[in-house]
Amino acid sequence: MPDILLINPNTTETMTAAMAAAAESRLAADSRILARTAADGPASIEGYVDEVYSVPPMLEIIRRETAYDAVVIACFDDTGVEAARCVSAAPVTGICQAACQVATLLADSFAIVTTLPRSVPALEQRVLSYGFERHCRVVTASDIPVLALEQGDEAVYQTLKASCQDSLQRHRAEAIVLGCAGMVSLQERLQNELGVPVIEGVSAAVAMMDALARLPLSTSRAGGYAAPAPKRYRGRFAADSP
Repeated sequence: MPDILLINPNTTETMTAAMAAAAESRLAADSRILARTAADGPASIEGYVDEVYSVPPMLEIIRRETAYDAVVIACFDDTGVEAARCVSAAPVTGICQAACQVATLLADSFAIVTTLPRSVPALEQRVLSYGFERHCRVVTASDIPVLALEQGDEAVYQTLKASCQDSLQRHRAEAIVLGCAGMVSLQERLQNELGVPVIEGVSAAVAMMDALARLPLSTSRAGGYAAPAPKRYRGRFAADSP
């Protein structure tokens, strides 16, 4: 019975609840979601500074929790996913990597539609680092703040839908990847109305980790994902010394 540790690296608990509800609907009957929210840091992750402040609380959750079989980092920036792989013995994925991987199985090309323009460069870098640049036609911003997605406003939905339609038409994308965990509840409606696969990363990542946790595999320790070398950390991070 795989237990999937779903970590929201921001501090908005309602977002965690929405993601957990979506994830549980995709799980095998004998699997469980362990949903956790960062205790400290930003209410939403929008840009490089927010990312940096969200990583230590996220790693603290991974160190504190002991009974899990896989980890999902539920921020589309894949915040701190490389560091998480170094400190967790279980497989780890971010929702960006999972969503893009699933998109390549369903379409030859896709577009990522995210929130604010400041998030676009970071996601473009992720696309390149994961090797999806041939498939990803564009990373575009809908100009919707992350927390606005929580309000369930019809105008917000229509703005997001218009951005998706533009990516499909102008950039000839064949699928849409929703570039924010806060969009988790909008996937089904968008897919029905757009008529193409719409992938949201939480469900994709949870389904992937549910399957991977059943295999006798773990993250390699041979190179970049080696466990942190023993050394002393000072100040506020002293207790996290490897």
